[in-house]
Order: sequence, then structure tokens, then C-alpha cells
Amino acid sequence: MACNSAPQLRISGVIEESIVDGPGFRYVIFTQGCPHGCPGCHNPQTHDFNGGTLIDPLCLLPEIDENSLLSGVTFSGGEPFVQPKALLPLAREIKKRGLHLLIYSGYTYEQLYALARTDQAIAELLRLCDTLIDGPYVEEERDLTLQFRGSSNQRILQLRDGQII
Repeated sequence: MACNSAPQLRISGVIEESIVDGPGFRYVIFTQGCPHGCPGCHNPQTHDFNGGTLIDPLCLLPEIDENSLLSGVTFSGGEPFVQPKALLPLAREIKKRGLHLLIYSGYTYEQLYALARTDQAIAELLRLCDTLIDGPYVEEERDLTLQFRGSSNQRILQLRDGQII
């Protein structure tokens, strides 16, 4: 697949192998830009919408493809749902490869569902997502014993075709 799709994706960075950002062995993409500004955020360097690096998202596929141990890909942030059009080509390719797609969002599922009514890119990204970890980080609800989450208000939601199952 050619590495010159549009639009460009602004990222903070990637982790090629992670066991803490979702189930199994994962490739993690940290998107750049976040409107939430949660006090105590684990990734404050991802908040600036002008920070990070612009890349062609499909250029990440060779790194994903070369690791046969990966069980999935995680979109983290920043806030992935502020760049849904840029993430869609990559999400489609991830699903074609039979990989699990987990997305972290500071928005709740209900907020994303409402946004999806008028934004087709958000709607499709939700349809491609297998697991959504939703909700803002709330410092007062911090709980280091939670799997894959930082605060107890955040939920791990299993999705099928954009709906909670």
C-alpha cells in the first residue's frame, strides 16, 4: 500500500510494543491535540494542537505488519476523535488485517455517539473500534489498580458496529 494518503495525521509518537495500553501485545499511536485539558493527565505533551509531527498514517503500516506478535493497535492521545478523518484509512487497514482496535477517548461514548450523528468520520471510526476506553481522566478518582485506565470514572466498553455489546 502506498504511503501517500490524505489527510495527514498529527501524532506525538508511537510505541511499537506495549502490554499496558490494551489487551495483548499492542502497537500504540499517540495522537497530538486534545481539547479536554484534564488536570493530572498522563500525556500533557499531547495537548498542543500544533505540537507533534505530521505523518501519513498509512506509513505506520509496515511497522505494524512486521510484528507478527501484535494482537492489536491502540489509538491514544491526545484525543483521537479530533482527527477521525486522518485515522480512518489506518483503522480500515488494521481491521483488514484482523487486528483488534482499541481507542482511548476523553469523550464519553454518549458524547461520541451524539457527535457521530453529524460527523460521518466519527461514526465510521466508532464502527471500526472493538474496545473504547471512554471518559476524561479525573484526578480525584485516580486508581492505579484499574486495568488500562487511570481513573474510576473511565469505562472499558466493548463495541460491535459502533454499538455497546
